[in-house]
Amino acid sequence: MGFDLKEIVTASLILFAVIDIIGSIPIIVDLRRKVGHIQSEKAAIVAAILMVIFLFVGEEILKLIGIDVNSFAVAGAFILFFLALEMILGIQLYKDDAPETASIVPLAFPLVAGAGTMTTLLSLRAEYATVNIIAAIIINIIFVYLVLKSSKKIETVLGSQGINVIRKIFGVILLAIAVKLFVTNIQNLFN
Repeated sequence: MGFDLKEIVTASLILFAVIDIIGSIPIIVDLRRKVGHIQSEKAAIVAAILMVIFLFVGEEILKLIGIDVNSFAVAGAFILFFLALEMILGIQLYKDDAPETASIVPLAFPLVAGAGTMTTLLSLRAEYATVNIIAAIIINIIFVYLVLKSSKKIETVLGSQGINVIRKIFGVILLAIAVKLFVTNIQNLFN
């Protein structure tokens, strides 16, 4: 199967909702404050590479190490859960001894190309042509890059109060996504 605009749009929207880069703006702003600089290009490229690799060999890698997709998704749900708690409660759970850059961890992984995204890619692979999923990944990565690149401007426009409000709102949304991911996959584990 070749390019299908409908598949590309649908897959792009699904990935957009899962990646939720708009909801991650408060986390990005927070990370930039901690580390001083975010390498947008590096984060976007690493996330794209991780997503494309996982699209092709993800299931095989998980099988090789004896982990099924559902277990991987449950682990991803925990990561999202703790990120959401950080956002809602204003606490810091993720600690890096000497973070020089936040480009790869936690930005590229697990924020952009996290367990939720990886699980979604495996689900999309069952329904859509690979070429259309890759196009959807590229569209989303371009958007992620633009948000990362303009995070300073976005912070200026919203101000610290606006960022805090968005942080709490998206923290709750992220928490809901984590719970849904957990419940759906824990049920599949026991079925």
